[in-house]
Amino acid sequence: MKTKLITAAVAAALALTATSASAVNFTGYFRSGVGISKDGATQSWMIPYVGRLGNEADTYTEIGLGQELYNKGGKTFYVDSMFSMNSDGSNDWEATSSSNDAVFALRQFNVQAKGLIESSPEAVVWAGKRYYQRHDIHIIDTKYWNISGAGAGIENIKAGDGAFAVAWIRNDADKLNVNYADLRYAGLKPWEGAWAEVGISYAIPNATDAQDVPATYSNFDNSMMLTAELSQYFASTGINEKIVLQYADKALAHNVIDQGGGWYDVWNGDNSDAKGWRFINVGDLPYGDKFIFNYVLTYGQANDYADWTDNTKLFSLVGRAQYQWTDIMKTIVEAGTFDKKTEYTAGNTWKDGGQKYTVAQAWSAGSGFWARPELRVYAAYLKDGGDGDNLTFNGKTDDNTWNFGVQAEAWW
Repeated sequence: MKTKLITAAVAAALALTATSASAVNFTGYFRSGVGISKDGATQSWMIPYVGRLGNEADTYTEIGLGQELYNKGGKTFYVDSMFSMNSDGSNDWEATSSSNDAVFALRQFNVQAKGLIESSPEAVVWAGKRYYQRHDIHIIDTKYWNISGAGAGIENIKAGDGAFAVAWIRNDADKLNVNYADLRYAGLKPWEGAWAEVGISYAIPNATDAQDVPATYSNFDNSMMLTAELSQYFASTGINEKIVLQYADKALAHNVIDQGGGWYDVWNGDNSDAKGWRFINVGDLPYGDKFIFNYVLTYGQANDYADWTDNTKLFSLVGRAQYQWTDIMKTIVEAGTFDKKTEYTAGNTWKDGGQKYTVAQAWSAGSGFWARPELRVYAAYLKDGGDGDNLTFNGKTDDNTWNFGVQAEAWW
């Protein structure tokens, strides 16, 4: 009798598991591969400035699981989760022990509820840990507007052509409690084919009495980042263009020259007078059915963002061209260059800079720039062109190196 009860319980559990699993949304991303450089393993350098193709040395993955748990009378509750893993891909067994190099992290776990606000039934009320409306540029792996973390908010509050979103998110900096108040309006359509978004991310530090000592940290000022972006799709040509303008002050000002998205700086001394702005232009330019060119141009300037600096100016340009030979085979070329100049309070100037050039042969699940999964064989050349000895590569013995390898990338 006991055996029959156990068997029945197991069968019931399996049936429930099967029923639940069929409704689970499974999403993810990964990149991984194998490569060598002029001296040792694949070397990566300045990805947000010179581009990522042929310039990634890691294994990285994100696995997301989500499920709608309630749907009745126009009201829904959805649970979303995501875990990630990062390593240098050097071993078969990559654990989290001190002798290995894999790092696992909880990136998202939240509840999203729709239909709770009668006057705005499409609005979503959420709470938990979340990638919050991140704005990214793929070819330089940069999130230029990103205050993700644990928080709560309401989004998709319809108003006119677009919708408002408001959120409170915690994203601490070096054990300093930092809370962000974030307000955005997206979906404005100024003319045919155009789409605009504006917003403010306002950082509010909440230091402990022990931290709030001038000799311990920098000033803990409230800081803001203003963002406005305009996208345009030209239906006749298939061209997509986006322009982004950002202004940031105080502890957020450094983001405009560091390719950051909203990190609060507590390491660089007094930044109470800091101001910075950034211009980004991203374009997808197709030519016929076979060729597409994608580029990103960044220019930024920040003043007084550290005790020892007057100002820093950044120029970065990365372009990726792709020719589609068949539905699944393509050739890709990517080139990137950057120049970053800093004027110090002592009167001297320092320049960082360099270039990267990559050629790759790739096979993907379909044609087009965004077709994935993709397998690619690549060769890349990296050159540090800054001031000084520039002994960046090959164990800090050379100012240049090359990478050769095979990589897979997928999202679903």
